[in-house]
Amino acid sequence: MRREFAWGTALGACLAASAAIAAPNAADPVVHPAVWPSVAWPVAPIAADEARIATLLSHMSVEEKVGQILQPDIDSITPDEVRRYHIGSVLNGGNSGPNKDDFAPAPKWLELADQFYAASVDRSAGGHGIPILWGTDAVHGHSNIVGATLFPQNIGLGATRDPALIERIGAATAVEIRTTGQEWTFAPTITVPQDYRWGRAYEGYSSNPDLVASYAGRMIVGLQGRPDGSRILAGPHVLASTKHFIADGGTFEGHDQGDARISETELRDVHGKPYVPALEAGVGTVMTSFSSWQGQKIGGSKGLVTDVLKGRMNFGGFVVTDWNAHAQIAGCSLDNCPQAINAGVDMYMAPDSWRGLYTSLLAQVKDGTVPMARLDDAVARILRVKLRLGLFEAGKPSSRALAGDWRQLGAPAHRAIAREAVAKSLVLLKNTGVLPLKPSANILVAGDGADDIARQSGGWTLSWQGTGLSNAMFPGATTLWGGIAAAVKAGGGQAELAPDGKYTRKPDAAIVVFGETPYAEFQGDIKSLQLRPELRAPLATMQRLKAAGIPVVAVMLTGRPLFVNPMLNAADGFVVAWLPGSEGAGVADRLFAAPGTAAPFTGKLPADWPLTAKPGGPKLYSFGYGLTGREPRAAWKPLSEEAGVVDPGTDGVFLKAGVATPGWSLRVGDATAMTAITSVPAQALAGRIKVTAIDYGVQEGARHFSLAGGAPQAIELRSSDPVDLSRESNGDVMLLATMRLDAPQGSDLTLGVTCGTGCGGSRPLPAGTLPVGRWRVVGIPLKCFAATNGRTGADVKAIDAPFVLRTSQTLEISLARVSLGMVADDVLACQP
Repeated sequence: MRREFAWGTALGACLAASAAIAAPNAADPVVHPAVWPSVAWPVAPIAADEARIATLLSHMSVEEKVGQILQPDIDSITPDEVRRYHIGSVLNGGNSGPNKDDFAPAPKWLELADQFYAASVDRSAGGHGIPILWGTDAVHGHSNIVGATLFPQNIGLGATRDPALIERIGAATAVEIRTTGQEWTFAPTITVPQDYRWGRAYEGYSSNPDLVASYAGRMIVGLQGRPDGSRILAGPHVLASTKHFIADGGTFEGHDQGDARISETELRDVHGKPYVPALEAGVGTVMTSFSSWQGQKIGGSKGLVTDVLKGRMNFGGFVVTDWNAHAQIAGCSLDNCPQAINAGVDMYMAPDSWRGLYTSLLAQVKDGTVPMARLDDAVARILRVKLRLGLFEAGKPSSRALAGDWRQLGAPAHRAIAREAVAKSLVLLKNTGVLPLKPSANILVAGDGADDIARQSGGWTLSWQGTGLSNAMFPGATTLWGGIAAAVKAGGGQAELAPDGKYTRKPDAAIVVFGETPYAEFQGDIKSLQLRPELRAPLATMQRLKAAGIPVVAVMLTGRPLFVNPMLNAADGFVVAWLPGSEGAGVADRLFAAPGTAAPFTGKLPADWPLTAKPGGPKLYSFGYGLTGREPRAAWKPLSEEAGVVDPGTDGVFLKAGVATPGWSLRVGDATAMTAITSVPAQALAGRIKVTAIDYGVQEGARHFSLAGGAPQAIELRSSDPVDLSRESNGDVMLLATMRLDAPQGSDLTLGVTCGTGCGGSRPLPAGTLPVGRWRVVGIPLKCFAATNGRTGADVKAIDAPFVLRTSQTLEISLARVSLGMVADDVLACQP
């Protein structure tokens, strides 16, 4: 009642002001704090804590204070440096772990937590021994730790429509975090995605702000406990953080870290709405977004961070930036950004830039660029949260309740909650009477996602992008296949796994599991709402099985609604399983039941489902749609299979951040076999070609290729739909490749394009052409590859592979980007 009244009162009282809010102005966005809702911050000040904070601030050196507002990554700092620089917090990024091993066993995480704690309270370097705070991305369970329970990604939880379940998930996650010694999770994500081309859209519960708001406070209570004045660590709880403030889900055209070109009214009513219950639940920290509003980076907006969040909305915790996000603020760099703290940021997430920031901030406080009052306020907020946690009295992490209790990590009770969430998240889009399946039947399980825990878990799973993981890295987890096989065995039936759908005995029904492969920020952005071409292959399996008279149930793994009309037409039943996490058996809980005893499907769409792949196009199913499986059988009216867009790729970018753009496929191999690279690490030709991820520009922003040689081998980008590059080949447009030669090359290296079997053009790259060990943008004019004036070459009107690197000798090379353009570091003429 109070929440609704506060929000409604703010809107009603300021109706005229809302109407007058200016349209987007990228040059100088104006914030109107008075039109935002006023929130009752529930965390009452504790007199003893305030006195302690005042005493500490009066005695701390400037060096100590600056150290408190910095958060390095554990891979970029040692415990001794924590002690010397009085560091206030550390984090582990998506690819960080103890001793630089992000797959380190749980005891190693607790051991390192003790080391950082001991260093922080050691006063031998001077200072007051303020305990350190460790933050982690436990975004769908304690998802960095091998053996933890992995709950469905947030978009799947949005389909459950069960706020009480969300609170139980938060509580279970907090317990598992406590086992390894961390005190702070960067969760929940309360973004409200509006464009599902955005690669982080699955981190949001829904496109509907009311649904997101109904979850926000419940998850925070599950993680932190209720804001009743007790110390958070005294119970089985951890510190929470809402993110990413604000409108990360409203960025233009779904671009990650992009610009929300929306009015302040929409910013408040859509993207700000979930922050009301989050603040009312007493969330301890808020993380600012990488993104911008009307052209200004959020972390540099005093109007939004100080005037709105801390002022009008009365947030009493502290504000932290995202990973090196300060460097994107106008006038800032990685090592220098007083603008962020002056705008209201309290802690810099500075994973590998903390040393430079320490030096610059120290000087800027001393020369007045950063007012001492602002630094003191930031430090006071951090100390206040640490006191609220009970961090000063908690002792070393291994001595705290639940620490080292490995029975809690992946505990049966937690897995039961996750399995319940999986079952409740499933959305039934089509059923012509095939569901529920009989467990006594002969069931075929096909599709490339049926027996892959990493695939069903998505990004932010053990690694940043969630790629390069085997089932062995998920002890105690179940794949969809494992759950189906168990259900069928218990029911007296038989189950067969055949990813390609080629069965040994004709089944009574087939389940085909397909969908997206794991991704996270950057690499998950797409340009149209459809699967990449290589991920559509299971359609042919469905069609072949259907033609054989076998009923087909399609189960889709996805982080977002996508155009899948051909699959909907081909299947007799269609279930959206989202990204269910470690308890794949929950899918079988709805697919199977004895006749008359089926548990109904209860999941409802958390966002509209598109009719075409065109962004902003017509919808097939609206938000809230979902069958129960108990409806009367109805005839299926075939859907149009026209996507409404041409597969992207002709915009001239074929590979970005090491990942093929939609419409293109990164492949390696030889004349006998080519293997599509959808995740890394990967290998082909029995290990003679190996592909791994390396950093370039961003984490895992490039791919390293190791070719053993001995026969012609190739690295290529290919599409099933050729593109016309005749216009580009008629001038000076070049094929650009951002790459690094990592060892001296052989003598027969070539770079070329193809236009079908036996059609193509190439240019030799003699030894010495490329420098070893240096990233370079290498350019070759497209016209060099074309067939002109009697010269043999490629038909540039039908290019199906715009990049083919080929050699028969050993090759060590890294590749970040392939595109068309006009500017290169090294321009290679048509003839060497």
